[in-house]
Amino acid sequence: MSRKALIAANWKMYKTPAEAKAFVDAFLQLVAGHTRDEIALFPSPVLLPTVIEAAKGSNVLVGCQNIHFAEEGAYTGETSVGQLKAVGGTHTLIGHSERRQYFAETDEIVNKKLHTALKHGLVPVVCVGEVLAEREAGKTADVLKTQVTGALAGITAEMAAPIVIAYEPVWAIGTGKTATPEMAVEAHRIIRAEVAKLLGPAVAAAIRILYGGSVKPDNATALIGQEEIDGALVGGASLKPDSFTAIIKY
Repeated sequence: MSRKALIAANWKMYKTPAEAKAFVDAFLQLVAGHTRDEIALFPSPVLLPTVIEAAKGSNVLVGCQNIHFAEEGAYTGETSVGQLKAVGGTHTLIGHSERRQYFAETDEIVNKKLHTALKHGLVPVVCVGEVLAEREAGKTADVLKTQVTGALAGITAEMAAPIVIAYEPVWAIGTGKTATPEMAVEAHRIIRAEVAKLLGPAVAAAIRILYGGSVKPDNATALIGQEEIDGALVGGASLKPDSFTAIIKY
């Protein structure tokens, strides 16, 4: 089955509104007419209106780095799905490794956020991955199976079409280390097999699994060119229009 790659930029806590607008203005000229892959930007919540307005009418989608599982309420500092949709956002990251590491997000929280995102018609990019100690202890497969099973609890095959999974080897984020294509493919196969077990082979064959871990222009082709890898979740290299474009044109 042919799966359209998604190349996504996670800007983390970078850029002012002026810098974000300048990025989009330059970037759209570089990727105009690019239809082979889907392209999405994930800026900080305060930047969403600026980025969505700047990207309006283009081939670039925009999403939030995080949502809350509650539709509204007394959750200071959080972003609701209603707020995201009201400004025109279409995607959301869920369970990014930094959310798990610094904000104590559990598989249960990831699952609740996934249900909320699907209920409201968002495209959820669910992040899973192991830390260095887990990889060195030979626990990568166990960690991935546990995280995928936890994230997909209560999800049916009929609900699953919008879901994207991003494999993040946590030890390769911001460290300059990158999983070899072989390591990445092995992890993606583990994830796809777990999805098949939970939701059936048809869902597993259709679901897109991105690689996210120090993706750069010089390794993008080797990684995204693998049959098991359906795109990339890009951090640092997505902050400049030229380097992110080079990854998109792998």
